[in-house]
Amino acid sequence: MGRLSRYVVFAILTNAILHRRIQGLFKLMLFNILLNDFIFISLSLFFLGMSGIVLGRKNIIIMLMSIELMLLAVNLNLLFFSVYIDDLIGQLFALLVLTVAAAEAAIGLAILVIYFRIRGTILVQYIHFIKG
Repeated sequence: MGRLSRYVVFAILTNAILHRRIQGLFKLMLFNILLNDFIFISLSLFFLGMSGIVLGRKNIIIMLMSIELMLLAVNLNLLFFSVYIDDLIGQLFALLVLTVAAAEAAIGLAILVIYFRIRGTILVQYIHFIKG
């Protein structure tokens, strides 16, 4: 075994050991903080998004941002419980929700840009659908 390959093997092993230690310290830190604190953070973000929808009814972009904030609060809840019960299903659902939210934001903003080009405004009070 050459000198360079020994250094590479040593670096890989050292990196793996440090990664395990950091991961263990992170889990120890995570379990020292109570789950109620995490739920409170997620709940406050969700209510902040809901208040953005209720109070920002005039601007559709603020409403879309508030919906995104609510989805992120739900994702935080999924991640917290996933780590707390040591199961990956919650993290997979969080990735699924993030993917759907990104697609929803892209399509919603594209529709708003087209609507703005046609009508000249995106205020919610002037948006009406033509029945036809």
